Amino acid sequence: MENQTQNGGLQKPKKEEGRALRFLSAIERAGNKLPDPFMLFIYLAVFIAIVSWIMSMLGVSVTTPENEVVEVNNMISKEGLIFALSSMLDNFTGFAPLGLVLVMMFGIGLAQHVGFFEVAMRGMVANIPKSLVTYMVIFTGVLGNIASDASMVIIPPLAAMIYYSVGKHPIAGLLTAFVAVSAGFTANFLIAGTDVLLSGISTEVIQGRYPDARSVSPLDNWYFMAASTIMLVFVVAFISKKFIEPRLGEFNPEFADKSILTAKIEKLRPEQKRGIRNALIAAGIYIVLVSLLIVPSNGLLRGEDGGVLQSPFLSNIVPLILVLFIVLAVSYGFTAGTLKKISDVPEKMGIAMKEMSGFIVLVFAAAQFIAYFEWTNISTIISVNGSNTLESMNMTGIGAMVGFTLISSIVNLFITSGSALWALLAPVFLPMFYQLGYDPAYTQVAFRIGDSAFNILSPMNPYVVMLLGFMKRYDKRTGLGTLMSLMLPFALLILAAWIIMFVVWSLLGLQVGPGVDIRL
Repeated sequence: MENQTQNGGLQKPKKEEGRALRFLSAIERAGNKLPDPFMLFIYLAVFIAIVSWIMSMLGVSVTTPENEVVEVNNMISKEGLIFALSSMLDNFTGFAPLGLVLVMMFGIGLAQHVGFFEVAMRGMVANIPKSLVTYMVIFTGVLGNIASDASMVIIPPLAAMIYYSVGKHPIAGLLTAFVAVSAGFTANFLIAGTDVLLSGISTEVIQGRYPDARSVSPLDNWYFMAASTIMLVFVVAFISKKFIEPRLGEFNPEFADKSILTAKIEKLRPEQKRGIRNALIAAGIYIVLVSLLIVPSNGLLRGEDGGVLQSPFLSNIVPLILVLFIVLAVSYGFTAGTLKKISDVPEKMGIAMKEMSGFIVLVFAAAQFIAYFEWTNISTIISVNGSNTLESMNMTGIGAMVGFTLISSIVNLFITSGSALWALLAPVFLPMFYQLGYDPAYTQVAFRIGDSAFNILSPMNPYVVMLLGFMKRYDKRTGLGTLMSLMLPFALLILAAWIIMFVVWSLLGLQVGPGVDIRL
């Protein structure tokens, strides 16, 4: 049992705090030595050029399973220079995730800036029975990741206030909500921007190496991620109730900022309630209309064979979701008064696009790196040799995928941007596992598990610092060691539970998305 102070509250064990701080300090020092993600990809592109020159001088080549001899193309040559210059714009404008993500953000960004997401999240967690508080906070947090960073700022402090109002430790609510949003950011019942972004990178990589390979759709991980949402609710609740709440003990207001204890959850105003109601009604009507184009056997959005798996519906899912978010946002905005005139709609969309400027800049550098990696054939050589090595070691099954998940978790401690990390890892691991017969969408699932679970541990995550600031308002004695010692059980047990689910899912041979099998 943990030592408690006389007045209640957690007293941090010195040795444990020291270990946690040393561990996090080491990660922080290493992470701080990494350049900005944009410059990281620029440096990697230069590195690929130098390596291609060395490998071409050494005559490095590989024989593919199709008995094709592949040699290294030298970037530091006339042909390489011409390729770099002539392909630069196409690499950027033709980068699959760019258009998809920006289009999705028109809808998601509009819904965020009219206040729909914030009001919907407040409405979900307010006025719920004490016995269901933990589960509802987690459920709202996992679903709330569709609002991206906004959910990080809104849900944890709101959950802390809810916990305090029902007599539970507010820091437990704060941490539980943060874990739900951050460690569970990749799971959802809905198709979110993460699905669009990662599938776009996967398509860009796999079709760059195998032009005949099918594209990866934003729906391709839907089954697994929807099931993960349910799993996370119960796993995070179990950890919170069995480990975190008992360790925190009773809340001692003596060490809290008195102003935060007097803060109250703002109730939804009548116009906000009407806005949510009208938005849901409008969304329901839209879904019915789209269903009329799918459900009938001769529906306009069905495939040529009358099916749904290979149909205009699935291939155009992003525009359909875009319209859904616009319907939600416009219906809510005009009812709640956050939209006054129709010209406010493009204005708020423009604000959302301004917030994507960092992503657009990053994409330019990442697109060049991936293009160079593919053109030089270094990706082919690594993937063929890597798959051959795994086969020689008899590591061609689920164990190899679990190993990849663990690698993703460790690297995530240093590179917290999911898009940057996948753009870095995908060119190596997607073709490698494709050679072993795994569908790229399945490999993408393995990455998403590792990339999510350890988000809450990385000191490179700016929201970890924000979380610590909120903690100190409820207990000024808390520090980074306290936070990390409380986050560690969440991270390790969530990763373990998610890997177990992944292994069971794989052994059962279940599809990870509509029509997407584990094997090709």
